[in-house]
Amino acid sequence: MGQKVKIFDTTLRDGEQVPGCQLNKEDKLIIAAALDKLGVDIIEAGFPISSPADFDSVKSIAEQTQNASVCGLTRAIEKDIDVAVEAIKAAKRPRIHTGIGTSDLHIFTKLRTTREDVIERGVAAVKYAKKYVEDVEFYAEDAGRTDNEYLAQVVEAVIKAGATVINIPDTTGYCLPTEFGAKIKYLKDNVKGIHKVDIAAHCHNDLGLATANAITAVQNGATQVECTINGIGERAGNTSLEEVVMIINQHDDMPYETGINTKMLTAISHLVSEKMNMPVQANKAIVGSNAFSHSSGIHQDGVLKNRQNYEIIDPEMVGANGSSIVLTARSGRHALSYRIEKIGVKLNKQQLEEVYERFLILADEIYMIHDEDLKKLVADYVVSNINS
Repeated sequence: MGQKVKIFDTTLRDGEQVPGCQLNKEDKLIIAAALDKLGVDIIEAGFPISSPADFDSVKSIAEQTQNASVCGLTRAIEKDIDVAVEAIKAAKRPRIHTGIGTSDLHIFTKLRTTREDVIERGVAAVKYAKKYVEDVEFYAEDAGRTDNEYLAQVVEAVIKAGATVINIPDTTGYCLPTEFGAKIKYLKDNVKGIHKVDIAAHCHNDLGLATANAITAVQNGATQVECTINGIGERAGNTSLEEVVMIINQHDDMPYETGINTKMLTAISHLVSEKMNMPVQANKAIVGSNAFSHSSGIHQDGVLKNRQNYEIIDPEMVGANGSSIVLTARSGRHALSYRIEKIGVKLNKQQLEEVYERFLILADEIYMIHDEDLKKLVADYVVSNINS
């Protein structure tokens, strides 16, 4: 048994901030129920003060969720916290997620205040939330671009104020994995009391590094990863839940584990894609339609001889239907024979060679050969075998 890495899913909050992907209450409840069944540790259900509809959805999710903690996001403002507390009060395990920007850019150009004031506001928000719920998570927005020494001061102050989780977001997806990992390690080594709390990594994908940054954070002491189904989210998206879970799952050399039921990953990916009207790119890791598809003859031959030659994940492990041998002009005889047998026809070596020559000509014309095309290619041999 490895060290538990908590999975904090923000599909319904950060994920829903994608333009054009607003969910209605019924859809949110369906997705929240699926997330709870999937085994996520925390569901960030929304930003309750943002609208009456979001408040209502968060409240309903809190009421129905059986296993996961239910979290409401707030700014470091008492009114935000009041509304969030009201929304999540029915949850079996309620959490308030409050925070403030900590990078100099945010402090001086967005908040237009001082470093000292930011610490005071962060501490006040945590203390205020702590009056109502035991589990208080503090986010240091734009921590990725925050000076480490100052970030450590902020984190130490909010832990002293009662924060139970410290969220270190790479809000703009700027950090390199080595840089982000070093930031987590710096906090582990320099913040008094940090061993008493969870450290969360909340990474964005602006440079395509969200998952790499999250994994490196775990390797340097983070115990919670904040992520979304299919990696959806602001701009280029968030850390992908399915990627983090399967990286941890597949690497025996990594002493970590999650509580996720991996066989549900493909189904919940399809659910979120459908409800949010956000197609999953075909080459998306783990859940893309091509994730277990093979069209190169060399790869097809290798997979048919031993799946592990070209697949490090058993498709059934993530709830996929299985490997797909796609017939194109790049396919070889082994793949063609395999697919022909799949439609119930067995050819001898000479017949296969004859069909293969015609197959190549057809594949050049229509690119991808389907079962109906195969049946036409082998029709003569089926008839002759029956007559004989």
